[in-house]
Amino acid sequence: MARRYGPRVAREVQKQAKSRGIGPGAGRPQGGGNSAGRGAGRPAATTDHDTSAKARTIVYAPELDGNADPGEVVWTWVEFEENDGRGKDRPVLVVGRDGGTLLGLMLSSQDKRADDRHWVGIGRGAWDHGDKPSWLRLDRVLDVPEDGIRREGAILPKADFDKVADRLRAEYGWA
Repeated sequence: MARRYGPRVAREVQKQAKSRGIGPGAGRPQGGGNSAGRGAGRPAATTDHDTSAKARTIVYAPELDGNADPGEVVWTWVEFEENDGRGKDRPVLVVGRDGGTLLGLMLSSQDKRADDRHWVGIGRGAWDHGDKPSWLRLDRVLDVPEDGIRREGAILPKADFDKVADRLRAEYGWA
């Protein structure tokens, strides 16, 4: 599915970004992504929750409609767990909504995550320009304001999304 729709998603992302006056790298912090600033006016995904506290029905529903949907990987500013104002722009898998706020699980390409039980491997994807394998954190759900994302992402293949959904159902009470 990603190969079939990926180029179309990329074109739609570029079209929407252009219409919003957003260019490549817009909103990304300078200096490797760990600066205290996050770009003018972009809300941060600062609120995080225990995954069980946000349990709900999870459905794979990516659509090429310009809105972020479950199954899509988007980029947003995510504060570090210390909540001291520092963080980085990073990919997040959309897994649901809570009213007008997206619910997301953050991704990492650090291979030390491979042995951590709170992370699940999802392989490589268009969200990582270095084509490195990625892991997704299961125990921390982020509230992501929709206007705080850049739609420079990808659609996670259904088989990988199902692997994530199965773990959320088995370990965190999602349906």
